[in-house]
Amino acid sequence: MSRPSESHAGLPEPPPHHDVRPAVPVQNTRPAPARVSAPSRGLDRFNTASPAAAEAALLGCCGSHRWAQRLAAHRPYPDLGALLAAADEAGYDMAPADLAEALAAEDSPGLHHAAPPSAHLALSAAHAAYECRFGHVFVICLDAFKPPEHPDQVLAGIRARLGHEPDEERVVTADEMRRLARGRIIELMTDTDKDPADTP
Repeated sequence: MSRPSESHAGLPEPPPHHDVRPAVPVQNTRPAPARVSAPSRGLDRFNTASPAAAEAALLGCCGSHRWAQRLAAHRPYPDLGALLAAADEAGYDMAPADLAEALAAEDSPGLHHAAPPSAHLALSAAHAAYECRFGHVFVICLDAFKPPEHPDQVLAGIRARLGHEPDEERVVTADEMRRLARGRIIELMTDTDKDPADTP
């Protein structure tokens, strides 16, 4: 499951002539307006950021340094679709060590603190069983589900995937990481209100 979107590194503002104000990260699920859209502003900032700032922002989307360096090195991107296509391609090209690095940066999906203790216990046991079998945290992209559905989807996903052979699960995990990275990139590119001072 994804890390909180608030953990994404911000990007520096473009040069002053762009007149762009910074905004809170929002998952853009509708087509952007034809004129200056949130994704184009965010993409402009991404394209003009320093290599170090671009890589830091991308590492908030996927924890593989080689993946982030590859995407940052191929800027500028003409549109969000081109960036997402490049992210997918880089994801498919990740070596096992790159995937392991990305997984090491992930957090196990949890529950709201107000959830019943029995739910916390069940999820904790499921995560422990998964990590014992496969040696890394469980990741799942939940973009297609509403937040109240997330706990059930995580538990169902872990239980179903515990039956996989390690090679099969590695393929599924890599696919989930690519989907997570896409969603996080969309959030990053539609985030027009980040303070440049937040960029490392």
